[in-house]
Amino acid sequence: MDSIWINAPAKINIGLDVIRRREDGYHEVKMIMQSIRLFDRLTLTKTKNRGIHLTTNLRFLPSNKDNLVYQGAKLLMDEFGIEDGLNIRLDKRIPVAAGMAGGSTDAASCMLAINQLYELGLSKRQLMKRGLRLGADIPYCILKGTALAEGIGEKLSTIPQTPDCCILIVKPGTHVSTKFVYSNLVLDENTPHPDIDRMIEAMKKRDLHDLCAHIGNVLETVTIPAYPEIAEIKKCMKENGALGSLMSGSGPTVFGIYDDIEKANAAKAKCKELPFNCFAFVTDLYR
Repeated sequence: MDSIWINAPAKINIGLDVIRRREDGYHEVKMIMQSIRLFDRLTLTKTKNRGIHLTTNLRFLPSNKDNLVYQGAKLLMDEFGIEDGLNIRLDKRIPVAAGMAGGSTDAASCMLAINQLYELGLSKRQLMKRGLRLGADIPYCILKGTALAEGIGEKLSTIPQTPDCCILIVKPGTHVSTKFVYSNLVLDENTPHPDIDRMIEAMKKRDLHDLCAHIGNVLETVTIPAYPEIAEIKKCMKENGALGSLMSGSGPTVFGIYDDIEKANAAKAKCKELPFNCFAFVTDLYR
């Protein structure tokens, strides 16, 4: 095998809670992670020219060691003494800096592809352990599907799958700094925490309506006051058939959960009428 391609799915947070700020500055979280069918694509090709050569369809993305894809490839190639040249083409469709783990899923998928291309024989768990060196989201992006993430996001456990539904993704042109959100997060007796355990119970019962009634993201307490267009998108979704609507990660992407694709597409059209530019996409879950 001289070439391989792989899809890298985006993720959303069906629920996101922050338990505490740790002494080392990291935050301890409890999150329900869900892959969706919105993909970047990576194509890896062996070459005779030594080294890693990365190209992308977006000129502003780094194509050197500052890119997580490059770092994921180098990590495995260094460990296993792979001296072949490798061309990596990254075609992005997941919005950048959207709270959807775009960079992490690209790196994770690159590692999965190299494992297959060079027949390294690593299990998913072995790849996840290595991926953690590059970022807390990468182990989940190797695992994919529905999972509970704890610790700083690296402690993963399988939970019942999210009930079947349609997902509307809307991302305004706003850039949100993850550092800004976490550094301004207040955790006290007045902080509204989502009930992650109740959400998991609803998933066990395959009760989409009960799940949507309890979705929550504690980071909205910071991001929405700073970026009111997020609240506008949520309102538009709920007024147009969403069973639930939530910001993903630290934002600014908002997703709506629908039980009917026609409702989701109609809501997409309404969101596109909002008085600011936004990316909008209707999809479903990636199992």
